[in-house]
Amino acid sequence: MNVNVSTSIEIIGRSAQFQQIVEVLARDGDLLIAGVPGCGRRTLTRTAALEVGAIALEVDCIRAITARQFIQLLAEAISQNFDSTLLQTWIDTIAKDLFTVHIADNSTHLKLAPAVTPKQLWQAFERLIQLPQLLAEVVNKRIVLILQSFPHLRSWDRNSEWENTLRREIKLQTRVSYVLIATIAEIMHTEDYPLEVVELTPLADDVLAVWAREILHTQGLIFDSRSPAINIFIDAVQGHIGDAMTLIRRLVSRRTDGFIRDEQVHQAIQGLLQDLSITFESLIMLLPASQVQLLECLALDPTSKPQSREYIQKHGLSRGGSLQGALIGLQQKGLIYSAEQNYRLALPFFALWLRQRLSSGSNT
Repeated sequence: MNVNVSTSIEIIGRSAQFQQIVEVLARDGDLLIAGVPGCGRRTLTRTAALEVGAIALEVDCIRAITARQFIQLLAEAISQNFDSTLLQTWIDTIAKDLFTVHIADNSTHLKLAPAVTPKQLWQAFERLIQLPQLLAEVVNKRIVLILQSFPHLRSWDRNSEWENTLRREIKLQTRVSYVLIATIAEIMHTEDYPLEVVELTPLADDVLAVWAREILHTQGLIFDSRSPAINIFIDAVQGHIGDAMTLIRRLVSRRTDGFIRDEQVHQAIQGLLQDLSITFESLIMLLPASQVQLLECLALDPTSKPQSREYIQKHGLSRGGSLQGALIGLQQKGLIYSAEQNYRLALPFFALWLRQRLSSGSNT
């Protein structure tokens, strides 16, 4: 069942951050929006781009595991928003032999020419990052380039040559802004290119409760005031808007008599954890052992001082660099919050799943 979980920015408690993003984009500024996965980074950016009348181009940098793929993803984002005639004119005048335009299923696709060699990739990249400004001038609109998980580019852009060139070029463009969407750990890497930073922290419980009631009301549902259903809901999602949306969809799909009671919330949570178990198991398998151990400790015993002697001794953690490396690694992956949020797990359902997994393991 499709549930419209979108509502006003004010209701979901991000009005100040939204206004900040709008003001930066309106003055041709660039941004770093930092937060954990599912906290609303892209939704705020898209809505802000719409507010300033800009065209949003989105690139998922996780998919760009080579320079060629990054160029292709950027080209595809551009071609999804502009007419094939404009793109063909650009190719004929500026990027001949580097790009081609294909039209399939009534969609335009700007692609690297098949004959482009590895040595020509840099030339293609330089031409392509100039294109948004040219198109913006033609259609008389602003453009916002949204780079999701952009630090992943550094897996192949070892010297940050591509990243730095992209930033410098867009800085010079008068109608194009870029928004880097990353984890909170990326805030420390903004010294070389000063950016305005918008940090999205967990929503306050009262704000999230109002939002959840508002959404459920549109579906003809309310939390039963005679049961602790709303408290169980709030405790489960821990201020995480993405997990809250997921849980609301599950509750709506299992609607009964219009009231949501505690047993229904418990059942919905357990159903979600079962559905997500394969994903969570796969995630655990991809992490280094030191990070898995620390995740398990923080899931069972959240703390603001994981480096303290008492915490290390209590959980048998390694001292020094190994622990610090695990903390940094988990923050960079968006799996835990920083010290300001007491290093707790950033994905509440993941934390619940870990606690249940560890509990069942200790009982066997």
